[in-house]
Amino acid sequence: MSGRLRGAAALALLPLLALTACGSGDTGGTAAVGAQASPVPTDDPVAAVREVASAAALLPADVREAGKLKVGSSIGFPPGAYYPNGTDKAAAGQDIDLADAVAKVLGVELERQDASFETILPALGSGKYDFGTGNFGVTAERLKTIDFVTYINDGQGFAVKQGNTELTGKVTDLTELCGLTIGTGAGTTFEATLTAQKGVCAKAGKKPYDVKVYSENAATLTALQQGRIDVIMSTINGLRYQAAQPASQTAFLGEFHRLDVGFAFKKGSPLTKAFQAAVDELIKDGTYTRILKKWGTSASAIDASRINPPEHT
Repeated sequence: MSGRLRGAAALALLPLLALTACGSGDTGGTAAVGAQASPVPTDDPVAAVREVASAAALLPADVREAGKLKVGSSIGFPPGAYYPNGTDKAAAGQDIDLADAVAKVLGVELERQDASFETILPALGSGKYDFGTGNFGVTAERLKTIDFVTYINDGQGFAVKQGNTELTGKVTDLTELCGLTIGTGAGTTFEATLTAQKGVCAKAGKKPYDVKVYSENAATLTALQQGRIDVIMSTINGLRYQAAQPASQTAFLGEFHRLDVGFAFKKGSPLTKAFQAAVDELIKDGTYTRILKKWGTSASAIDASRINPPEHT
């Protein structure tokens, strides 16, 4: 929860911060200090997916005739979507597999365009993309202008550098961050949350926290490793994945706030019912479970897809 990495070598480096879920989706052009390559899972649960006529029939006639959909994808952060072998090779990740599987259920091909997070949602209204992916969290504010079809439950969390002595356990209240410097992604729900709650420290009689916003994922991790920030606020799945990479030298502090995550569409899109049916088909036939297991995100599984659910409180 949001430039893109230009160099193939930099794009292959892990861990990169998942600053999108609910947030950004930007990848950065700077390799993080201590980052290293991580193997790509080899399981291919999407290969066996076939068209389901009942779901495909829910698509508008013109889409069925064209047989294609344009998707704006925020790529660059594992386990959601990233380039393990450089931008001239195929993207990989949970969001990539789920979008590809939905397309196969609906009997259409995807025209995927790599885009930075902050450009995708506005572009939906203009028709540049038919839908967007980027670990977009469902919030009340976004629901005013965007339709969502949910596919996982992720959310907001925190991480610190290993050995940090100021924060050693789960953050349950932002007042625990008073006096610290927090790094997060531009245009994310994390930035919005931190900005909206900026006054909690003063009310508690404490020194306010400072927020530093980064447009590059690797730059945020580098800032943490070099001591320029004390804590990172980002996606639960992204931070958990990152902490599992020894070279990141980070410790995940647990979940702060859960959010549904979904495919994003312009308001009133005629595609939402078809996408919901496709996700439900993948859940029913077990493909969904295999995809999440492949990327280590099984804890974010949902029982059924929903269209425009209210934001978690």
